[in-house]
Amino acid sequence: MGMRRRGREQQAELFVTADRLPKSEGHVFYRKLNGLLGEAGFDTFVEGLCEPCYADPSRGGRPSVPPGVYFRMLVVGYFEGIGSQRGIAWRCADSLSLRGFLGVPLTESTPDHSSLTRIRDRLSIEIHTRVFQFVLALAKEQGLLKGKTVAVDSTTLEADAAMKSIVRRDSGEDWKEYLRRLMQEEGLSEEDDEPSDEDLRRFDKQRKNKRVSNEEWFSPTDPDARIAKLKDGRTHLAYKAEHVVDIDTELILAAEVYHADHSDQQTLADSVMEAVENTKQAKSDQEIEEVVADKGHSQKTQALGRAVGVGQFTQLPHLHPGAETTGQVAAEREALRAAAGGEGQPSKNEDRQEQAAAAIAIGAGRTIVRPRL
Repeated sequence: MGMRRRGREQQAELFVTADRLPKSEGHVFYRKLNGLLGEAGFDTFVEGLCEPCYADPSRGGRPSVPPGVYFRMLVVGYFEGIGSQRGIAWRCADSLSLRGFLGVPLTESTPDHSSLTRIRDRLSIEIHTRVFQFVLALAKEQGLLKGKTVAVDSTTLEADAAMKSIVRRDSGEDWKEYLRRLMQEEGLSEEDDEPSDEDLRRFDKQRKNKRVSNEEWFSPTDPDARIAKLKDGRTHLAYKAEHVVDIDTELILAAEVYHADHSDQQTLADSVMEAVENTKQAKSDQEIEEVVADKGHSQKTQALGRAVGVGQFTQLPHLHPGAETTGQVAAEREALRAAAGGEGQPSKNEDRQEQAAAAIAIGAGRTIVRPRL
């Protein structure tokens, strides 16, 4: 067989018949998923749900992106692990297989990132929740929803706002104006002086009590973001995402976003209650009986369990990598074994909690939260 050389210049053909267009068998997962969504009437459901958000077609105007295409693109972003709308749009435009999954013919362009942004702003969180519950109901029909034991885990998500943008709640001063005032109060500069940025940085580095609290500072570009310490040790404006995952099937039952300064004990009950509501809307008869969480034993946590009607809470002492197992932690684990009725239970529950953490680390989509203004 002779070697074929790649053409340096290619002349575009004037006409291309349909039988000469490239075809792709597609990924078996997306083919099966599309068939499942079609049998369940997914497109009819979301179109009826989203219809009040659009103008009457009889009034004319440019046709919108079908809601079913929009939600399928979100699914692609999740399963492909793509963290931006630009990335999702590029991936769908580049793949013949995903074009088939979306139902977009080769003669049409796939939606771009700006279309995804407009649709996201147009559709309310309630509509997204209803679609989420529809998918849960479909998973239940396929035997993928158990809901007896769930794991809860949370992480911080970086907000799309810079720390340099924060201002004082009381005076409206930004960081530089605040430092200038402190320098004047300490007699290091006069009222008419204009310290340079280098002078301000030097003063800020040397001064004491540099704590920045959410009670005193906020971001005008994203008022809902909170100052928090991220997992990597950086201090940034952030949110907190909390997932509730079905242990047996690794199905996400709830995914909530809270202020970053809310503790796990403050949000745990709300997340579990959201999971309870979602499973009810999915017509599941199974009630949540056990919640696995990565926090120490406390009466307050057990009280949360009674408040949401959950029979048992399993708490896991959280150890940082390399930390020594102290006598107190060992005693907690021994008590957990006794309460669980088996030596293998703590290890099993630790695996369960790690499954919940994986929901955030893999396929979680965007890890930077943008303000919804």
